[in-house]
Amino acid sequence: MAKNGTHHVVPNPDGGWDVKRGGAQKASHHTDTKAEAERIAREISRNQETELVIHKKDGTIQCKDSHGNDDYPPKG
Repeated sequence: MAKNGTHHVVPNPDGGWDVKRGGAQKASHHTDTKAEAERIAREISRNQETELVIHKKDGTIQCKDSHGNDDYPPKG
């Protein structure tokens, strides 16, 4: 996992999509489309070297993408 935490793309209960830092209550960005939220979140995640977690409409995890200082080769 990235050393600097996570960022999430999550559905907003009122519609649209939010970009949130892991553990945050409030979204840092809100968009109408998931694609736009992913674009914003990926840029933030790269800049802050965090793990990006993209959720499906039902809230389950769709995929993860690490932009942190992970070990290479991976442990285990």
